[in-house]
Amino acid sequence: MTKSPRKFFEPLATGAPAPYRELPVRVERMIHFVPPHLEKVRAKIGEMIPKSDVILGNLEDGIPADAKQAARKGFIEMGLAHDFGSTGLWTRVNCLNSPWLLDDVTEIVGAIGQKLDVIMLPKVEGPWDIHYFDQLLAQLEARHGVTRPILIHAILETAEGVKNVEEIALASPRMHGMSLGPADLAASRAMKTTRIGGGHP
Repeated sequence: MTKSPRKFFEPLATGAPAPYRELPVRVERMIHFVPPHLEKVRAKIGEMIPKSDVILGNLEDGIPADAKQAARKGFIEMGLAHDFGSTGLWTRVNCLNSPWLLDDVTEIVGAIGQKLDVIMLPKVEGPWDIHYFDQLLAQLEARHGVTRPILIHAILETAEGVKNVEEIALASPRMHGMSLGPADLAASRAMKTTRIGGGHP
């Protein structure tokens, strides 16, 4: 499942930027999740940028199905409208088997790929998910003249993903990091969860 060392740092598409051999070091103490379909929230982005380490346009959980396209469009508008400087610009796209993922990635990379630092990919289950996404990003970077690699932050939300954590971590030089999604992980294992102020309802 792993690439040979010689191939690991080769671009996956002709014209795509060379993968990082060492990830850029940035301050990421706080990630500010933004629902980009809400215009009143987008209007505050200029004030939030100098106060945040990362601005993340959330397209996945918390965005209703009938607002997915508006969220994608709003995130692109955010990216075009502002200079983020040293503040990271991230997005959390919809999961790979959703009807929105392909449009999320193709439209965002096409419009603001040069500004985008990291894509959070939900419900990663194995290195195969990263390999697919890695190849797709390389093709889009090449098509749109993006000159630095967009990194991948994997969210592990299933038992399968946790089981394959080491392989996921080593799947690509694009790997920025990983997070656990405790609610979805608990659901995938039929686990009871607790909440502040009491037990599971």
